[in-house]
Amino acid sequence: MITLYEKLDNKNINSEVIEKAAGILQKGGLVAFPTETVYGLGANGLDSEACRKIYEAKGRPSDNPLILHIGDISQLETIVSDVPKAAEKIINAFWPGPVTIIFNKKDIVPDSVSGGLNTVAVRFPSDEIAKRLIVSSGLPIAAPSANTSGKPSPTKAEHVLHDMDGRIDMIIDGGSCGFGLESTIIDVTGDKPALLRPGAVTKEMLEAVVGDIDVDSAVYKQLSKDEKPKAPGMKYTHYSPEADVALVRGESNEKVIAKINSLVLSDKMAGFKTGVLCCGKNADKYAADIVLSAGDDIETVGARLFDILRRFDLLGAEKVYSEVFDEAGEGMAVMNRLKKAAGHKFIEA
Repeated sequence: MITLYEKLDNKNINSEVIEKAAGILQKGGLVAFPTETVYGLGANGLDSEACRKIYEAKGRPSDNPLILHIGDISQLETIVSDVPKAAEKIINAFWPGPVTIIFNKKDIVPDSVSGGLNTVAVRFPSDEIAKRLIVSSGLPIAAPSANTSGKPSPTKAEHVLHDMDGRIDMIIDGGSCGFGLESTIIDVTGDKPALLRPGAVTKEMLEAVVGDIDVDSAVYKQLSKDEKPKAPGMKYTHYSPEADVALVRGESNEKVIAKINSLVLSDKMAGFKTGVLCCGKNADKYAADIVLSAGDDIETVGARLFDILRRFDLLGAEKVYSEVFDEAGEGMAVMNRLKKAAGHKFIEA
């Protein structure tokens, strides 16, 4: 398969490219497109065969649900059976934007989208290219991140090209994604809203709108092989570079730096190429072969995280050690992704 590659300016969108991409989707093809979170791999969300192609292209487990993306709020009533009051409040506060809501689904939504569940995840992205594409296609678009399953999510079109060239019909290059972490996912189908995946819309932001919410245990730990995921990204190892990744934590910044440098020295003596992911203020304190700074504020860390994990692969790192970050606010989302990248492996300093 030859993958078409089209570059678009978010502020001056070429309608011909959008129509070409919409036509591919309408015919059951796959199109990767930018959103404000990460790049999505889109297919007709009401076509089981088209959605099957997503799983095939990504190598994605079939029980891992997909998110349906809408381009207009009127599309919501075609795919969900009811809109609870909590959902209305979240919609009014955060849509369009980087939050996905779990609803009870209508029968029109295929099991291949819902992962066999009676619920469906829905998002209304704010990215202009994404919205134009969805509206032009006239369809809800099923779109997980446009990467090989388990690898860091793509925040640039070059990441998508690396993973998906020859596997999908088209890539739309809309530049770098603003947030850099996948959307927040909140389930409103129970008695109390539950956070299933943290993101740029934080727990604190949600609670300011709907009151106290639960946090699913999968945010902090990996589900067992027998547990069924309620939403994308809950069960399987994700965001992992080729290198072995470990998170290092301790009572002080100095102890963490000393521990990581000790581990790096040992690995170097054993012949491994080493890497460190750290905050900006510590970047000159490590002796690893590759030291990549994620920045000093948590929003910058979130925006850079997946690109950094991919850069470790490009630079040939074999052992990577990461500092940990405060889990307040968006830090919960950053640490959720880092824990999955490391397979929940911590080293104590």
